Amino acid sequence: MADLTSTFAGIKSPNPFWLASAPPTDKEYNVRRAFEAGWGGVVWKTLGSEGPPVVNVNGPRYGAIWGADRRLLGLNNIELITDRPLEVNLREIKSVKRDYPDRAMVVSLMVPCDEESWKAILRAVEDTEANGVELNFGCPHGMAERGMGSAVGQVPEYIEMVTRWVKQNSRMPCIVKLTPNIADIRKPAEAAKRGGADAVSLINTINSITSVNLDDFSPEPMIDGKGTHGGYCGPAVKPIALNMVAEIARNPETHGLPISGIGGVTTWRDAAEFMALGAGNVQVCTAVMTYGFKIVSEMVSGLSQYLDEKQMAGTADLVGRAVPNVTDWQFLNLNYVTKAKIDPESCIKCGRCYAACEDTSHQAISMSADRVFEVMDDECVACNLCVNVCPVEDCITMVELPKGATDARTGRKVDDYANWTTHPNNPSATAAE
Repeated sequence: MADLTSTFAGIKSPNPFWLASAPPTDKEYNVRRAFEAGWGGVVWKTLGSEGPPVVNVNGPRYGAIWGADRRLLGLNNIELITDRPLEVNLREIKSVKRDYPDRAMVVSLMVPCDEESWKAILRAVEDTEANGVELNFGCPHGMAERGMGSAVGQVPEYIEMVTRWVKQNSRMPCIVKLTPNIADIRKPAEAAKRGGADAVSLINTINSITSVNLDDFSPEPMIDGKGTHGGYCGPAVKPIALNMVAEIARNPETHGLPISGIGGVTTWRDAAEFMALGAGNVQVCTAVMTYGFKIVSEMVSGLSQYLDEKQMAGTADLVGRAVPNVTDWQFLNLNYVTKAKIDPESCIKCGRCYAACEDTSHQAISMSADRVFEVMDDECVACNLCVNVCPVEDCITMVELPKGATDARTGRKVDDYANWTTHPNNPSATAAE
C-alpha cells in the first residue's frame, strides 16, 4: 500500500485530507467525529479576537446551484466566522488535540489589522498546542466589510505585513489562505512568501450571488426580504481553483512554497488532480456538508489504490507531476493535429454531436437518412465539442494524425511548422510561414 502520511509545512498527519475552516469545524463535537471517521487534519473554523461578539443571521445562510438531477454543484455561504466565545473554542481545541495527537490541528484566524491584536490571539492559540495557524485573508462577505478577510487578501502589502507579524510573534507554522477575488493570484502568494509564510492555501470562496427570488425580487438566501453577496464553493469552483494552484506552483517567485489545495474536492480523483498541479495536501468542505464525514474513507482508499497502480510510494511522488506540462497558449504545438472519430457500434443515434457541430461549430458531422453520423475530416477542426456533448463515454474519440500526414481541412502536412522560428505561436517569430 502506498504511504499516505503527510508532512505539510512541517505539520504531520496520517493522510493529506484535511477539513477546511468552515461550519463542519466549528466545534469539538464535529471535529471529534471527523477524526473518528479518518480525516488527517482540520482547520478549525475562523476565530476572531475578543471584543464585540460576532452575530450570524438567524435565517437561511446558504444559496445553492443544482445540476439536472438536483446534485449539489455549488453553495453560496453568508455565514461569518465563529460566533462562539473565543475561550470556549480555545478550550475545545486543546481538548481535541490532546486526545488526537497524531492529527493535524490548524487554527484559522482573523482579527483587526494591527499587530497587538495578532500578538494576543497568537499567544492564546499557542497555549492550545495546535500545530499551526491559517490566516483567513479570503472571506468575501461580512468580515470584508469590517476591513478583514478579502479586504486584506486583495492588498499584497497587507498580506506581507500581517504575515510578518505572525512569524515574528509565533513559533507555529503559518499558512496564508488566499482569496480568488483578485486579478492575479500570484501577487498575494508572492507577498505571503516575502512575509515568511510557511505555506499558502487556496482558494477561499468566490464572491457571488447564486440566484434571485423572482416573487420577492431578492437575492437568495433571503433574510426578511433582503439578500447579500456571499462566498461560492463546491464542485463548480474546482476548475478555477485548479488554475490558481497551478499558477502559483509554476511561478518562479513562489517556487517551493507549499500549497494546500481547496475548492470542490469531492473524490480522491479531485485530490489527485490538485496534488499533480502542486498541492501538498487538500482541504474539503462542501463535500462533507453534502455527504458527511465518512466520505474520507473512499478518498483514502481511492488515492492509495491509484498511487499503487502508478507505482508511486506516496503522495510526494505525485505532488507537482503535472506542473511542467502547464504552459501558456502561445507555446502550444500546432504540429499536433487530431480528428474526431465516431464509433458506430457505440452510437445511440441521439444526434447531439450533429446538432452541436451543425448549429454552433464547424458543420463537420454528416447525418444520413437512417441517422448514421460520420465526421468529415475536411471540415473538422478538432475542437472536441462533439466528444463533450456525447452522452456515451468513448463513443467519440480524438485520433492524432501521424507525422507527415496531410490535414484534409488545410491541405498542409502535419509537421509543416517544424521550424519553431516561424511557428505562428512563437511570440518572437518575425514572419509567418
